[in-house]
Amino acid sequence: MDSVEETAGGYQPWSEVTPEAARRLLVAAVEAFAERGYHATTTRDIAGRAGMSPAALYIHYKTKEELLHRISRIGHDKALEILTTASDGPGSAAERLDAAVRSFVRWHAAHHTTARVVQYELDALAPEHRSDIVALRRRSDAAVRRILADGVEAGEFDVPDLPGTTLAVLSLCIDVARWFSVAGQRTPDEVGALYADLVLRMVGARTPAPRE
Repeated sequence: MDSVEETAGGYQPWSEVTPEAARRLLVAAVEAFAERGYHATTTRDIAGRAGMSPAALYIHYKTKEELLHRISRIGHDKALEILTTASDGPGSAAERLDAAVRSFVRWHAAHHTTARVVQYELDALAPEHRSDIVALRRRSDAAVRRILADGVEAGEFDVPDLPGTTLAVLSLCIDVARWFSVAGQRTPDEVGALYADLVLRMVGARTPAPRE
């Protein structure tokens, strides 16, 4: 996993996964899925990256798909936390949308390897696990839609299509994981600031949110 992912924002990826062997396997799976794709990755690939035998993987995870679901669940829980914290926080709708986009984009940039797996391997999940993740995505969608609706009600935003605009905002943020590189010219913070400004312009924000 890229070193920036280990330190950005003080967030230690997968610290909630124990024991250490299970965490090592999960980190190895993230790297393999991001590099090769879920379907092209074998359990032997994952175990080898973790420096363990293939048999050791099954002590902690019954299947490769269970590993993917664990990764996806943790990532989507984090996404929901970021967006609801902004949605339920203080300030005007413009300030809350600014905070939501900045934080969400920053996470997708700083943790781009993880985010690519979390956001783009959804179809590989078993039906019951996919339903679990889709429910979390709907809650994230609702958090952003609440901010936009508040802004329209307060006269801060010009958004004639709330569902469509919500989808556009989230899609814009998520796509950062696809192209972001630590070798690029912008830091995660800089990309977050850029996208927050773009989104506020997109919704016709009447009063610019304060900048950090």
